[in-house]
Amino acid sequence: MPQRLLAALILTRATAMAQEAGSIPDTVVNAQRFDAARRNISPALGASATTLDRQVIEGLPGGSDAPVRALLLQTPGMAQDSFGELHVRGEHRALQYRLNGITLPEGVAGGFGAFLDARAIETLSILTGALPAQFGYRTGGVIDLTLRSPSQGEGGSASVYGGSRGTIQSGFDHAIALEGWELFATGSFMRSDQGTEGPTSARTPLHNRTEQGRGLFYISRALDDRTRLSFISGAAINNFQIANIPGQVPSYTAFGLSEFDSARLNGRQGERNIFNILALQHRQDGYDAQIAMSQRNSQTQYRPDNTGEVLFNGVASDVRRRSNAYGLQADSAWRVAPAHTIRMGVSVIADSTLAQNRSIVLPLDESGATLDDPFGITDRRSRIGWTWGAYIQDEWRIAESLTMNAGLRADYVDAYVKAGQVSPRVNLVWTPRPGTRIALGYARYFTPPAQDLITPGALNLFANTSAAPLNTTNSRVRPERSHYLNLAVQQRATENLTLGFGAFYKDARDLLDLGQFGSAVVFTPFNYSHGQVYGVEFTGQWRSRSLDAYANLALSRAAAREITSGQFNFDPEELAYISQRQVRLDHDQTVTASAGVIYRPWQGARATATLLVGSGLRRGFANSEKVAAYGTGNIGFAQDIAAPDGGVWTLRADVINVTDTVTQLRDGSGIGVGAPQFLARRGFYVGLSRRL
Repeated sequence: MPQRLLAALILTRATAMAQEAGSIPDTVVNAQRFDAARRNISPALGASATTLDRQVIEGLPGGSDAPVRALLLQTPGMAQDSFGELHVRGEHRALQYRLNGITLPEGVAGGFGAFLDARAIETLSILTGALPAQFGYRTGGVIDLTLRSPSQGEGGSASVYGGSRGTIQSGFDHAIALEGWELFATGSFMRSDQGTEGPTSARTPLHNRTEQGRGLFYISRALDDRTRLSFISGAAINNFQIANIPGQVPSYTAFGLSEFDSARLNGRQGERNIFNILALQHRQDGYDAQIAMSQRNSQTQYRPDNTGEVLFNGVASDVRRRSNAYGLQADSAWRVAPAHTIRMGVSVIADSTLAQNRSIVLPLDESGATLDDPFGITDRRSRIGWTWGAYIQDEWRIAESLTMNAGLRADYVDAYVKAGQVSPRVNLVWTPRPGTRIALGYARYFTPPAQDLITPGALNLFANTSAAPLNTTNSRVRPERSHYLNLAVQQRATENLTLGFGAFYKDARDLLDLGQFGSAVVFTPFNYSHGQVYGVEFTGQWRSRSLDAYANLALSRAAAREITSGQFNFDPEELAYISQRQVRLDHDQTVTASAGVIYRPWQGARATATLLVGSGLRRGFANSEKVAAYGTGNIGFAQDIAAPDGGVWTLRADVINVTDTVTQLRDGSGIGVGAPQFLARRGFYVGLSRRL
């Protein structure tokens, strides 16, 4: 659905709800006008866009208690991976998040756990393709989130949800307009014995408990009819046990031991994300602007089982990645003439990062055998990096049915490397008749590596130890530079049915990828000298009063050659092989499909079913093979019940992986793949919520 049409529908629905309740409060009407002005500042003109609104989110299995990752997997071309990783259109974690039109600083979405609950989201849009010039850096996919607020309706809910594998989750949300203020708050706590995908197909993986807490607070106030001040604050604290594989045999002798029960390993990972955003928005005839200041503190720390991991791996590393960033972002839209809207903006981010590995290793004797004399090594690197960006673009309505959006974006990064680029962007959108939309776009992209993930590089510290690198080459990770072409066709076949087709092609130099090296579940960036990613997508959507249904099919290929940074992480034989020929990327999946249906058979009832299909991610030497194809389905049912006191209760029941399919996502082999992973087995869940 085109972005402008979606905005109009949301505004119309909110206004209608307020009218049904009586007169429309001035606070709500003013907030709706500001929301419309904010959307005008950063439209996704020409990009491929998929939107899930609140009605769809509530209708899917889990509803507001479902992880945001589960919602994203229902969008076109989104492939799932282990440890919460997502790949859209052959990209590895090249995702950026925007809250109410403001880009969240890098790092918020890192780690296994989510930083935001689905209950906080009014609409979720994912933008892919040739993005307009206001979108920079992580351009594989833009996850554009609109938070709930009183302008969409006051009130809230409290809920409890749980079931299989000791899962229990409680949460609340509430929105209220009070004396000119708009406030929204949400929070949740979850505990489960299924923290991540398990390394075996067991129904309940060993040592896989998680505890996760998240909260978000949003407040805004119109200072006058033209100016609004907003503040968003969020926090997520997530702790995970690392699941174990029983029956493993130690490879080393250390601490006077040569035997260890692998089922008793006690590796753990903790994640903390805290962010704050202060935004000032101004609107007047023909001009809209927003300036935002942001702060984000993000930390991931892997704590090993020192004794066990030295016995099994020859090294136990306490790995810590920390980032503290401050950003400034300003965007504006100026309607200089009926046919021209000029948009421009600037941004700057200062990021202070720490990468630290504290390792216990074993020394080697003259023959290369390990000695039972463990000792510690600390490898630490810190940096303050700067990233600057600026853009200008013109939305030119050439004719009633033809619009061109052309712009330039300039970026410069001063971190572990210094580099910059001026990037042209152009999109043509043609609507030859009502219900038909054809968009063709080109974008030049500049993607710097995530500074907080860059591994310390003092390789000489590990010489003559059990953790000695496979080779001693460690070229610096460089920004990726790419050309991107995108075609998107959308046709409204009937009043209820919309069909879509997309095609994309990316040609990249210094293509960025991520790998998990060693036992610590922390990802590290590296470059290929040259890569290509291309594919096609087919979509269909049916929306009516009683039935919503959708289906997505994506075919893609992602390949590259010659690893040119972080070479010490790779076996020399594999490095030599990749330098001579193009290989498939480890996250490449040829076929990715999703489908779902939400049926409302009577008042207050929602029956739902979803399906995910994948042809399998890559495995084996130089990613020359793939794991088996899979398909998993979920079903659910929810019923609203009016209480005697006038409130509404909702009963929910869901079955995840209804056929109990054993699905292996990873087998532990492949470029930058550290461990085998299986999707969760069948689970039964129930929930109860009360509208406040």
